[in-house]
Amino acid sequence: MTSTEEFVEGNLVASVTEYVKSYMANYDGSHDFHHIERVVGLAKYIHAHLPGERDQQVVVLSALLHDVGDKKYLKPGEDASTLVYELLVSLGAAEQLAKTVQTICLGVSYSGEIKDPTRVQDLIKSHPELAVVQDADRLDAIGSIGIGRVFTFTGARTTRSMADSIEHFHDKLLKLEGMMKTDIGRELARVKTERMQEFLKWWDEEAAFCS
Repeated sequence: MTSTEEFVEGNLVASVTEYVKSYMANYDGSHDFHHIERVVGLAKYIHAHLPGERDQQVVVLSALLHDVGDKKYLKPGEDASTLVYELLVSLGAAEQLAKTVQTICLGVSYSGEIKDPTRVQDLIKSHPELAVVQDADRLDAIGSIGIGRVFTFTGARTTRSMADSIEHFHDKLLKLEGMMKTDIGRELARVKTERMQEFLKWWDEEAAFCS
């Protein structure tokens, strides 16, 4: 990559970062910009420890933008299927890059994979960066930070009790380790899952006094 190309790429990432900071300012603490920073950091780590060819710019941009257009927070008039693409083009990105990042962002979803796992596998074959970003996003959903995010989301967005929130661990979070796409993702997920299992054991011990 030439120095000019590096400058252009750096400017695009900087512009996207500022956009995402502003866009997610009204999200609750479970999906705020700190979540994005952690996902970007995890994605870079996975990318660096994973064999094979991937585009680091695509990894970083997709990690930055993966929650833009999230249906839980979608604003009136926004189209999640084109929002990322239109943003990137408006910031000077090449059309193919914008299309690729949009496709990856739409493929990150857990619920989308549950509905159509074959589609996700096919997307990863075409866009291996998806495996990196998807693992990074799911890693931030588990472990000690994941525990904090569960209760933050529950308090901010629902009227469920803390006990109801515990069901989310069993319904989804404890399953994520088995859905990791990369070896390094699975290694990190094993440690984080053990932390959640220990927490749930403590929860059961303390909640037992209610019965």
